[in-house]
Amino acid sequence: MIKKFGEILLEQNIISKSQLERALDLQKKTGKLIGEILVDMGLIDENMVMEILEFQLGVPHVDLNAYDIDPEVIKFLPESLARKYSAFPVRQKGNTLIVAFNDPLDVFAIHDIRVITGMDIQPAIASKSQIERAIEVFYSAKDSIQEVLREIGVEFYEEPFLETLYDEASAPIIKLVNTVLFRAIYEGASDIHIEPQEKDIRVRYRIDGELFEVIKWPKKLLDSVVTRIKIMAGMDIAQKRIPQDGHFNFPINNTVFDIRVSTMPMIHGEKVVLRIFNHQRMCLDLKLLGFDKWELDLISKMLKFPYGMILVTGPTGSGKTTTLYSMLNSINTPSKNIVTLEDPVEYVLEGVNQLQINPKAGITFASALRSVLRQDPNVIMIGEIRDKETAEIAVRAALTGHLVLSTLHTGDAVGSITRLLDMGIEPSLVASSLIGIISQRLVRKICPYCKEEYKPEAQDLIALSLKSKQKLYRGKGCNFCNKSGFRGRTVISEILLISQKHRELIAKGALTEEFLKISREQGFKSIKENAIKLVEEGITTPREIVKVIFSA
Repeated sequence: MIKKFGEILLEQNIISKSQLERALDLQKKTGKLIGEILVDMGLIDENMVMEILEFQLGVPHVDLNAYDIDPEVIKFLPESLARKYSAFPVRQKGNTLIVAFNDPLDVFAIHDIRVITGMDIQPAIASKSQIERAIEVFYSAKDSIQEVLREIGVEFYEEPFLETLYDEASAPIIKLVNTVLFRAIYEGASDIHIEPQEKDIRVRYRIDGELFEVIKWPKKLLDSVVTRIKIMAGMDIAQKRIPQDGHFNFPINNTVFDIRVSTMPMIHGEKVVLRIFNHQRMCLDLKLLGFDKWELDLISKMLKFPYGMILVTGPTGSGKTTTLYSMLNSINTPSKNIVTLEDPVEYVLEGVNQLQINPKAGITFASALRSVLRQDPNVIMIGEIRDKETAEIAVRAALTGHLVLSTLHTGDAVGSITRLLDMGIEPSLVASSLIGIISQRLVRKICPYCKEEYKPEAQDLIALSLKSKQKLYRGKGCNFCNKSGFRGRTVISEILLISQKHRELIAKGALTEEFLKISREQGFKSIKENAIKLVEEGITTPREIVKVIFSA
């Protein structure tokens, strides 16, 4: 006789009798599996559920994150059935299809899949989260781009589509644009590039900071695609010779994505770049950005100062704005009047007064900052210090009782001090106003699903002065990382907390070497040292570090 799931947990002293009774009550109300409920209660994890089910039922457990799935088997099981029964096909053996189920005892699911596929079904067990993830990766949320192009067939239209002439649900170009957006969002892209070439149109996604070519379209589709996107973004479809900007909202299920659109006339036609913002998923927690405990403590100390200036530096695309937003989020309370000056406003923060810079209307960083100082602010965030005028006002605001956060485009933390001085700010004002500087970059993390140890080449070791016996890792490439070997990004930084000794050095115009010497005595670690630490911990690769740090 098969022991019940809960009885096994009780025997192993993993849960108590009262906890099991509470879970059984919830099961009656929700209809969920007992394992799912116990995971939701935080009493066990999904791996434990899989191990117990494997022991209880004698059905093998499949780790979909590590399993080498053949994409060809996906065609046997329709996506609708996969989602309905929380099932995923993993391998074909002759006329037998191995299918991973969240509930391998669901005889109705097994029967329906057997009838639909016409094959014998061999059930396996996988966690619900892994099955859902695999469905998103291997199935398209909508028809594939290739299928939409096949649907359009040879009807490549010379004239652009006009929204008034086509039914929104059936117009092929509308469907094509929507599909490109769906695929980009589900693959985690931050940008879509639609680029006219001499003979075709190249479509690329930027994922984790890297551009990947997705597909090429026939050139005749360009005007129709660009017109459709312009209509969605509220742009002028008749104007093709000047750059334009616009935006629109794109809902998927219960999430609304903000799509920023930029068009630019090129020699072969208009190029379109769509930037994707998912405000619900935007990480605004400093602890989740990649800073270690020592760095978080330093940032926390900076934010406790009642007034002064904190700078976040780094090249474009290094995550400066996200760090600033996260810092503001950590100090955002009803007792503080926080005002931001941004170009553009990338994320709406609850309880924060945000101002969009508009030079055409006379609203520059400098003019807006003067007005903001009359709004009784406690904290001011300036999107970027670009000129001497803005820098002077920001420094004086920091000296007159305001906490000022801003960004600079400099290569390192100490270089920010030099940049302010080069702008013409008095050394004494810089010394008195600065609290600290965060210099940062973003590096790609090794994909956890295809991570492997490898024997490094000499150049990998020499570039970062690594030991020959150092264990190094890389991603060999899989379906979960678009064959890139990387998935997700993390921050690497160097943080300079300004001390009294630093202020004295700034005031007397000391050399960079003197700043670094004092900083190291106080525990300062350079961005290169922190990058090497990530390599040694197996989080990223030497070549990724060399590319980001030394070529930035």
